[in-house]
Formats: sequence, C-alpha cells, structure tokens
Amino acid sequence: MTDPQVAMLMMGSFVASILLGFPICFTLVAMGVGFGYYAYATPTWMDHPLQNTIFDLLVNQTYSVMTNDVLVAVPLFLFMGYIVERANIVERLFFSLNIAARFIPGAMAVAALITCAIFATAVGIVGAVVTLMGLLAFPALLKAGYDEKLSAGVVCAGGCLGILIPPSIMLIVYGAISGVSVVRLYAGALLPGFMLAGMYIIYVVMRATLNPKLAPKPPKEQTDIPARELFMMLLTSVIPLTLLILAVLGSILFGLATPTEAASVGAFGSIALAAGYRELTWHRLRDSVYLTTRTSAMVCWLFVGSWTFSSVFSYLGGHSVIEHFVIGLNLPPVAFLILAQVIIFLLGWPLEWSEIIIIFVPIFLPLLDAFGIDPLFFGILVAFNLQTSFLTPPMAMSCYYLKGIAPPHIQLTAIFRGSMPFLAIVILAMILLYNFQFLTTWLPDLVYGGAR
Repeated sequence: MTDPQVAMLMMGSFVASILLGFPICFTLVAMGVGFGYYAYATPTWMDHPLQNTIFDLLVNQTYSVMTNDVLVAVPLFLFMGYIVERANIVERLFFSLNIAARFIPGAMAVAALITCAIFATAVGIVGAVVTLMGLLAFPALLKAGYDEKLSAGVVCAGGCLGILIPPSIMLIVYGAISGVSVVRLYAGALLPGFMLAGMYIIYVVMRATLNPKLAPKPPKEQTDIPARELFMMLLTSVIPLTLLILAVLGSILFGLATPTEAASVGAFGSIALAAGYRELTWHRLRDSVYLTTRTSAMVCWLFVGSWTFSSVFSYLGGHSVIEHFVIGLNLPPVAFLILAQVIIFLLGWPLEWSEIIIIFVPIFLPLLDAFGIDPLFFGILVAFNLQTSFLTPPMAMSCYYLKGIAPPHIQLTAIFRGSMPFLAIVILAMILLYNFQFLTTWLPDLVYGGAR
C-alpha cells in the first residue's frame, strides 16, 4: 500500500472504532501511535525499534498542549460556569425575569430563553444548561399550562446558545485549532448569537399571540408585585450575574485583558457571587473543582490525540488526498460551504462538539484559502451548525438530556416535535448569516481593524 492509502485506512479505522464505542481521545492516541510507528520508521528501525520518533512526537504534542496559553482559559471558564450552576443563582434569575416579563405574551417561555442565554453564556456546556433548565423551568412551564412541545423546544434550543454566545468555550478551542484570534471570534459571534436568541424570542411571542392557549397568562395574584419589590428582585438576581458576564466579555473585547486573564477574573467573580448569596459551601466548591478537572482533562487529551493523529495523517499524505479531491470537484465557495456544513452536521449525531472541532474541522481549514472563505466566518457558521446537531432527531442530544430529567409522561417524540421549529430557525439564521456575512466581520473589523 502507498502512504496515502495507509492514511485513508487510518481514517477509516478511526471512524469504525468510534462507531463501535471506543473512547475517542485514547482511540486517537492509539491510532496515531500505531500508524505513526509505521510512518516514522527509519532504515535502522529494526535494529532500534524503540527509537521510532512517533514517541517523541507524542511527548512533544502533550507538552505543547499543556503549555498552550489559550487553553488555560478553558478550565477557568468551566469553573466559573459550574460555580454559577451549583449556587442556585439561575433559579433566582429565572423567577425574577418571569415576573419582569409578565406583560409579554409567552412571558415564562421568554424568561426561560433569556435565562438560558445568560446562563449558557456563563457555562458554555449544553448538557449542563439543558439539564438545569429542565429541572427548573420545564416543570414551571408545564405547571403554568404551557404546551409541552413548546416548553421542550424552548429549553432544548435555549440550552444550545452557549456554543455560540461569548465567552464560548467552543470558540476558544476553535481559535486554538485555526489560529484565529479568540478576541476576534468573540466579537464576530456577538451579533449572530444575540440575533439567534432574538429570533427564538420573536417566534415564542408570535406563537403565544396567535394561539394564547399554548402559553396562558399567569393569574394576576402571582405577578401583582409592587414595582419597588420587582426592582429589588432584578437588582439582586439579574444584575450581579449580568455584570459579571459583561465585565468578563467586555475586558476581552476591548483589549483590557486576554481571554485567560478575563476567565480568571470570572472564576473569582463567580466564587464571590456565590459567597454573596451565601450559597458557597465546601461540597459545592469540591464538586465544581472535580467537574472542571474532569472536563478539562477530556479536552486536553482530545487535543493531544488529535494533534498526534493529524500529524501522522498529514505526514502520510492524507490531507493532500482530501484537498486534491475537493479542489478537483471544482465547487463554487457556496457549494463547498454546504458540503462542509453537511458533513459537520452528520458528525454531530455521534460526536460531541469538542470532538468535531478538534478532530474534523482541521481537515477543512487548509481548504478555506483555496475557496476564499474567511476562517472567522467559517468558525461562526460551524458554531451555528453544531446547534442543529443538538436539535436534530434521531440523535438530538439536548432532547435526550431533557428526556432524562423530564416527568415520565413526557414522550421523547413530543420533545423532538418541540425542537423542530427552533431547528428551522437555526437553519434560517445560517442562511441569513451566509447572505449577510458582515454580521460576523463588522464588529471585529470596527474594533480591531482588518488584521486577522
């Protein structure tokens, strides 16, 4: 077999392994070392088999991941999110927003979406947001008489917003992979992220206006709260978390701090916020540290495995085979984008976003220059796309997260049907984003100039 054929065998073996359920990060390492043992063999290899340079490559890749300054922001943002999640801050936030939005059709669903957007911004983990909002907002929506499909769609779609809205962990990982400035990615994702959240809210308000039975208004005695009391509720629940997020995000966007420095301030601020609410206990702090360590270790090992795998795959000529094949199709840029997004969409069924970004997106990155596509725009489009994979049956993970904690009488098919309109909104937003690409480039170019 030629080296490119071995590279294709390597990719096929990896895909088959993950479909069989093998751990992805260790499968990447095993494939990289196994095929690299062949790829980096020297003429004296048989005399000194343990001197094969694949082991040096693995060690160097591990060291480079551990010393990557950009990735330091990942555990800090994770810790910030886990502290916020466990300090019951979201419960206060949802209750206050529900009262504040009482005159808007579908007020509780609107409050749930805004809470999801704020909480997802702080956490950035789809499973955590959907699970917590499923425990907090979903029963409240059902108790208030809201349609179960609409309620399920609100929770599932709102929980995915953290992938896109800064400070998104996914954008940090994409920046480390692509070489695009994380600061520019945050600026580029800001308008599209809030555009999508706004489209969700507009859809809910329109549905509630056209069919009030889907989202009945709450009894007056539940919302008849004096303005002074409502102001104090918002001041103590919404303002502190919002200010923390704005401080973290603003310091990054205006160049006052690097993402890592801002993340450290956010982590400290979340501890101070939990302590201020008297919710900071040893048990919650311990759990947050444990979950942060576990998730960070997963991301780092994915990087180690992915970079080792990619180095061997590229050395064998695998990237060249794919590049020549795609360029040989003579596709226009829009067709290439559609092809890439369809592949990423399909990968979103069996894989998490971290695995897609770290393993498969680098295959497309070298092709962007050939098709004249801005990698910043491509990254934002991928972030939109990954939300569709969380909402599309039969492998819609956000729907399964909600089903796992929903009341027994809620059928999975009802959750799937509830997510379909929001899936259509995401696709519509992607179409708008492609036709109005300035939504992603205007703010970065305005603040930081045209340099990438």
